[in-house]
Amino acid sequence: MAKSTGKNPIPKRPTRDEFELEELGTQLIEAKDEDAEVSLQVWGENELVVGRITDLDSRTKLVHVERHGALRKVPFLNIMKVSSAS
Repeated sequence: MAKSTGKNPIPKRPTRDEFELEELGTQLIEAKDEDAEVSLQVWGENELVVGRITDLDSRTKLVHVERHGALRKVPFLNIMKVSSAS
């Protein structure tokens, strides 16, 4: 059995190429423009983040997702997959 070397046993986020990140960004922009409810698979979280994208903050690189009046800010690079919630 392999041992983890280092002090932090948390696995690293998978790396993605520029094309994958651009495709993800396009999906997020379309969902925001269409005011569609989406499900986001977020790295390091067991549950999907579901809601409507209200803002894509390029300065902080956070995606603002709102559902039932609650706002959740998800780091863009932690989003692994975007899909329709319905």
